[in-house]
Amino acid sequence: MTKRASKPIITQAMIDAYDEYTHLTLDRRRFMEQLTSLAGSGAAAAAIVPMLAANSAKAAVVAEDDPRVKGGDVTYPGSNGEVKAYMVKPAGQSGKAGAVIVIHENRGLNPHIRDVARRVALEGFVALAPDFLSPLGGTPADEDKARDMFTKLDAKQVAADGVATVAYLKAYQDGNGKVGAVGFCWGGGTVNTLAVNAPDLSAGVAYYGMQPKAEDVPKIKAALLLHYAGLDERIDAGIDAYKKALDAAHVEYTVYVYDGVNHAFNNDTSATRYDKKAADLAWGRTVAFLKEKLA
Repeated sequence: MTKRASKPIITQAMIDAYDEYTHLTLDRRRFMEQLTSLAGSGAAAAAIVPMLAANSAKAAVVAEDDPRVKGGDVTYPGSNGEVKAYMVKPAGQSGKAGAVIVIHENRGLNPHIRDVARRVALEGFVALAPDFLSPLGGTPADEDKARDMFTKLDAKQVAADGVATVAYLKAYQDGNGKVGAVGFCWGGGTVNTLAVNAPDLSAGVAYYGMQPKAEDVPKIKAALLLHYAGLDERIDAGIDAYKKALDAAHVEYTVYVYDGVNHAFNNDTSATRYDKKAADLAWGRTVAFLKEKLA
């Protein structure tokens, strides 16, 4: 009689180590050393890694061929060359709609972010998901390679490409002239940076995103909705200073901290960090906010 192997137990320390790895503060060798120590063996660590990582094979919430939306790959003028992107709109759109920039995590424009763009389109918006790795050739299929490419991005060009994206959508023929943005992780920080640099941005939604420098906050003209994960100590450390700067600059904003959930709680391809209750609540708030500000 064979004994069935028990499912590995994922601890908060393992999730924290993976977060360090994904955000480039821990290289793969040291991450695996930490994980091996936490798991008790190399074999256990190897079994746990896929459970921590996002699963790109997970079925999309809104299928690519869903008849309710229509979309495809496009390019548009960036700050210094073409930007690749995925654009999707409601299939039965009549009249002009608000436009939403969907900004990816530090894995680039992958299937999950394309799915999120389709979810945005289902809510009645023109959704555009830019590939901010376009200056380096675009997002590769290997997500670890994509992660490493982010170290080579020029922050000033990212900001300038974001401003160019706002300008492109502001003049887009099916848009109503109002532009919002929603971003996750690296994309959440990019939403904050975009708000600093693009006075024409009407609304920004940042999911667990790095905050801008306090001295830059007075430049923000957009209304902001800021979602944070209660267990995300790295990002949450900047919340109080950001709120203080936003208050001093009289910027319209709302902050929500979701207790007991991890960074990337919205990403439903990452089973160990995804939290459906928090994700659904944050998404409902996001959609309502964007509909109010982009009407």
